[in-house]
Amino acid sequence: MKKIITTPNAPAPIGPYNQAVLSGNTLYTSGQIALHPETGELVIDDIKTETKQVMENMKAVLAAANMTFENVVKTSIFISDMHNFAQINEVYGQYFNDSSAPARETVEVANLPKFVNVEISCIAIQ
Repeated sequence: MKKIITTPNAPAPIGPYNQAVLSGNTLYTSGQIALHPETGELVIDDIKTETKQVMENMKAVLAAANMTFENVVKTSIFISDMHNFAQINEVYGQYFNDSSAPARETVEVANLPKFVNVEISCIAIQ
């Protein structure tokens, strides 16, 4: 059985998907990009600001499922330019404790939705 998780505090889906799906005690989030949830505008001033908006969107989706970043067991990071990795990682790292950080992969891709620079998804356990 699955439960659809939605919140107005994160961007509404721009296609046939949901912000997250809870199956049992496992939450699967859709990839978050730097869309501001209230304005629908992209927040892409610089890569750090963009990454912070992505993480804040993820935080909102987790909260809608009564979870935090402490519940995250796996993240997937997709970036359009590996040269941005260090700055993305710096912002990303502010949301996790080193001792309990999740597993993750980071891959460079040719393009992302709306041609953003970073997209992040996660799996979390209650």
